[in-house]
Amino acid sequence: MPQKKHRDILIQEELEHRILHGLACEWENALWALEPSLRNSISKPLFSLRDMKTRWGYWSGEKNEICLNRNLVLNHSWDAVCEILLHEMAHQLTEKVFHCTDASPHGQVFKKTCFLLKANPKASGDYRPLDEQVSKDSPNPEDKILIRVKKLMALAQSQNQHEAEAAMAKAHELILKYNVDLLSRDAPRHFLSIFLGKLALRHFREDYSLSNLLQTYYFVYGIWVPAYVIEKGKMGRVLEISGTVQNIRMASYVHDFIKYFIDIQWDLYNRGKGLNRYRKTDFAVGVIEGFRSKLNIHKSAEGAGKNQHGLIQINDPLLTEHFKYKHPKTMSVKGKVLRNNRHILKDGVDIGKKLVIYKGISKKGTDRRLLS
Repeated sequence: MPQKKHRDILIQEELEHRILHGLACEWENALWALEPSLRNSISKPLFSLRDMKTRWGYWSGEKNEICLNRNLVLNHSWDAVCEILLHEMAHQLTEKVFHCTDASPHGQVFKKTCFLLKANPKASGDYRPLDEQVSKDSPNPEDKILIRVKKLMALAQSQNQHEAEAAMAKAHELILKYNVDLLSRDAPRHFLSIFLGKLALRHFREDYSLSNLLQTYYFVYGIWVPAYVIEKGKMGRVLEISGTVQNIRMASYVHDFIKYFIDIQWDLYNRGKGLNRYRKTDFAVGVIEGFRSKLNIHKSAEGAGKNQHGLIQINDPLLTEHFKYKHPKTMSVKGKVLRNNRHILKDGVDIGKKLVIYKGISKKGTDRRLLS
């Protein structure tokens, strides 16, 4: 066997070993959605990966095993993997805890179990994984909104600062009107919840500032949830956002754009200075706050004299209901800022005030691009 091929096999074996460990950790974490009596009534199954063409995974009561599709775990996002895992875990509970083995594997008892686990009863068969639902084009007529936003974002690349600012403001106004119209018509809405950003053991202050900005201005709910970090081999945390597909696509793009903008601007700002990672946090928080102040100005302008909703916080009761279903027990924790450099923070704010979201960035290794 050639040396390179042998090395690649060993690398994949190590990766799959870590993934299997991650599935076991996620399985244990999912148990906390259950009451103690149910939690103590089930034992951890075996986990395996197999090449499968027609399904994403299965539960085998005979082997006490949850098996997932190798293509799923290697080529799709971790939130997509966890969704399928929860579905198969619901089958396990249905059989082992509720002792239901009727002819309809997705019957009423199974649906009840999915409700308890916060699992998706539809996540099987020809179901499209979460990352594909967010990234791939769909025939939904509401996607026309995103097409118009995309055109406005393209105009925001203008070298003329005034034209760029006006195009971005118009795009945000369009997003606002889209959501106001959904609520006023009480139109049917389908919500998804996805992981956004990096799964990590530790997140910096700017990550929390950015998540708050997305929730305030881009019509999604955000919460930090436990998630397995493959490269570290242990549970960490990740930002999960919930909303309509259209709003998730927009929020995802804005999240990645701002992170990209901060990295580029920090490299320029720090050239020759040798500032450490904590000073980058000060700079990044400043950029986000500067951009937030710009959005506040846009909202004020939209509301002034137009009988618009520029100054009103738009809350979708159905999204609130979806979020409370997924996370019935939540709590807020405020951390203490140990120290910051006010000069660097202010410099970041000044740069953030000039930030214009426009079409064009792409990130290798992810397919969640709205405007690429």
